[in-house]
Amino acid sequence: MAIHIERREFIATLGGAAAAWPLAVRAQQPPKIVRIGFLGVTTQSGVERRLQRFRAGLRDRGYIEGENIFIDFRWAEGNYARLAEFAAELIRLKVDILVTHTTPGTLAAKGVTTTVPIVMISGDAVATGIVVSLARPGGNVTGSTFFDPELQAKRLEVFKEAYPSARGIAVLMNPDNPENAPVLRAMELTAESLKLELQQFQVRRPEEFENAVSSMIKTRVDGVAVTSDMIFVSNIERIARITAANRLPSIGDTEFARAGGLIGYGVNFLELYYRAAYFVDRILKGAKPADLPVEQPTKFELVINLKTAKAIGVDVPPLIARADEVIE
Repeated sequence: MAIHIERREFIATLGGAAAAWPLAVRAQQPPKIVRIGFLGVTTQSGVERRLQRFRAGLRDRGYIEGENIFIDFRWAEGNYARLAEFAAELIRLKVDILVTHTTPGTLAAKGVTTTVPIVMISGDAVATGIVVSLARPGGNVTGSTFFDPELQAKRLEVFKEAYPSARGIAVLMNPDNPENAPVLRAMELTAESLKLELQQFQVRRPEEFENAVSSMIKTRVDGVAVTSDMIFVSNIERIARITAANRLPSIGDTEFARAGGLIGYGVNFLELYYRAAYFVDRILKGAKPADLPVEQPTKFELVINLKTAKAIGVDVPPLIARADEVIE
């Protein structure tokens, strides 16, 4: 009887150990490495500073590349027609989340998957049909939007305030960008109210910048507004150098002014890329993109490059007194 009890206890103990053993083994398994796909519309070198902020955001939330996270990159090098192909390639790699930027990149990503979560840093996500609303984006896309049409229109106001005598302004834009329609509508309405004549100059490739600016000079425009297309962002120093060499007053985003353009007005894109890591983290912890409100920046910065103003021989803009940053 004693033997029977001991045997029964032994079997019970063995059974309990056997049940617990798989749990113990599972507990010792290394954590899953999260796989992120990053769909880039230009080149890595062109957006390196923004990419560094995205990586910093991930690190600050405990995601370390090579340890618990891996990022697959695909770069379209300015060929927007290949974005869908690269997005599909990342989906085939079974990434957990797809991160992308700009309207072309986000539309391409959205076009190839309705299930893999997408985190965007995009222009007007509502006007371009990426999300149905900011509060309830629906679908599989969330992230940040910066209402680019309104921002581009505001830059015309800033330029006119800086140079009240301006009558004509060139608009540098990439015709392949699907966001052009709402951007142009907003700019044309503002230009009409300011009595400014807009002239479009289309550029698809960096090697076309010089010819575009030469054409601007021949038409005697009073300045140039550089839109936020990623082809321009990736070549921002080159554009700033060419416009300055031709003594052409210019306005673009804040990074443009810091790179040598005359005036910069806009949002802090570095912080938008840092914030993208927040959306990645929320989704990895179980949140659904459809339920994560799309964010928009609330702070806008004005940057004036005095060094450039002196170099091109123009007066210091009167709005310098309220600039957030002055480069001397």
